[in-house]
Amino acid sequence: MSNTMKHTARQSPTRTLATLIRAMDDQRAVTITYISSDGEESVRTIEIHDIRTTRAGRIIIRAMCRMRGEIRTFHPEQIVTYTVHRMGFAMDAPADETPSTHMAKTPRRLISLELDRDYPADPVALAA
Repeated sequence: MSNTMKHTARQSPTRTLATLIRAMDDQRAVTITYISSDGEESVRTIEIHDIRTTRAGRIIIRAMCRMRGEIRTFHPEQIVTYTVHRMGFAMDAPADETPSTHMAKTPRRLISLELDRDYPADPVALAA
């Protein structure tokens, strides 16, 4: 993975998400420029532990924030730029944090896993 700054506006959301999934799977730190919900811009180095969807269907990133020293939630659409580093994780997620239940190597696999979780197959319908 390259240490060059990627601008999310210059690539598809799918490509951004796929790169962040790869960083999570490879346990690589990521520096992001992030716009908070109140409009403030900050630069954070994070260690992504999980990427999931909420019940409302919004994708969220659960990551250790090196600046705050704690697990935080980030929204991909609020990431302006990012850089995936060669350095690995330096922080452990809190023991009470729900670990990732899956590792998705591609956006298609992530979507499939999330749909399976949210809409499990009905065994009765499948047997008919």
